Amino acid sequence: MQIHIIGLGVSETAQLELAAQQALQSAGFVMGSARQLQTVGHLLQPQQQQLELPKLAELKQQLDELTAASSEAQLSVVAILASGDPLLYGIGRWFSRQFDPEILTFHPGVSSVQAACHRLGLSLQDLQVLSLHGRPLAKLRTQLKINQRLLILTDKFSTPLALAKECIAAGFPDSELTVCEMLGYSDEKVRAFSATELVDIYEDFEADGQTGEPPLTFDPLHVTVVDPIGPGGVLPEFPGIPDEMYITDAGNGRGMLTKREVRLAILSLMQPASEDRIWDIGAGCGGVSVELSYWNQNVQVHAIENNPQRLECLQANRERFGVVSNLHVVAGRAPEVLAELPQPNKIFIGGSGGEMAPMLAQVWNTLPDNGVLLVSAVMERTRQQMVSFYDERRAAADCAIESVQVAVSKGDELAGNLLFRPSLPVALFKFTKQEKQEDKADD
Repeated sequence: MQIHIIGLGVSETAQLELAAQQALQSAGFVMGSARQLQTVGHLLQPQQQQLELPKLAELKQQLDELTAASSEAQLSVVAILASGDPLLYGIGRWFSRQFDPEILTFHPGVSSVQAACHRLGLSLQDLQVLSLHGRPLAKLRTQLKINQRLLILTDKFSTPLALAKECIAAGFPDSELTVCEMLGYSDEKVRAFSATELVDIYEDFEADGQTGEPPLTFDPLHVTVVDPIGPGGVLPEFPGIPDEMYITDAGNGRGMLTKREVRLAILSLMQPASEDRIWDIGAGCGGVSVELSYWNQNVQVHAIENNPQRLECLQANRERFGVVSNLHVVAGRAPEVLAELPQPNKIFIGGSGGEMAPMLAQVWNTLPDNGVLLVSAVMERTRQQMVSFYDERRAAADCAIESVQVAVSKGDELAGNLLFRPSLPVALFKFTKQEKQEDKADD
């Protein structure tokens, strides 16, 4: 089987390069949506079989069945039609993960992202591209920042109105939203609105008790450029989220929350990298979990917490900061629930519920080579357990060890005078797993 994934660009009638056109016309099966098949109708031959593209869960099986049932050489060639550029938030990535590269050929097309930039005279490198297509709207909250223009691929849940409401809630009420509809088609539209203007239009319509079509409608085939304008300050702009931004079990950033200064040290020691799988054991209200997942959206964080009130705060912070795609809340007590989770390559233990000693042995065995275990210790009993584990690891010579104690005093006032009130010091122990020295010698 040979599979050609053909990008159709943003034209009402596909205008393909010669190689893409030859690939399309050599295929026994041509698969795409009804709209996509229509755009290439003038290039197809009657004998070519046109099929509606099924859901991805069914696509691989259908392709295997088609080629297995076909004896003719031409029928083992399949053309898959893709909107825009198949390798920019398109179907191409799925094919790369499902099939051997030897049977795949990709044919590029102009994406809606590129087309929108050219319509508006914007440099693509100056934009942050965000896909909300099939993704939660709350994910937008991880990208709304001062002076950071966004180009958003949308779906039925990320409408211009929904985006405008998110901008206002994030402290950007004057944001400009430019909606580019039906790019490349004869009825193409490009319209710009401020966030407050867009919301006011719909609210006035509802307040008047009108029925039927709202005053503004947008074609489903559109992308939106968002220029955040306003003071912001509702969402973080840089690591070290103020404690007061969090919802906590004691209010106003207090309660079971790792404080900002300690969190920054934890982030520095953990060094979350793309594709990391991280466990946060004893996540509390989610201070560490949120920061780990907010600043690197390509990590997967599993936050384990047993206390019902803290779980509620953890869920609320997950939603507040928009880390709904890569922060997974696990209700339960470690180490019991750990067996159900994907294997991590990094683990942070912020709370053990009195189970530190057995938990250390279990999680250490779970980590692969180069895996990281980071533990915070405040109480003296926990410190003693960590010193014992520290000595064990040194004797085993199976890891690199780093330790630091963070002692913070915050400014306050007493009788009108400045003073610094100390917080309890927090000891951090980092263990990076390595092969034992004798194992290396045997090799």
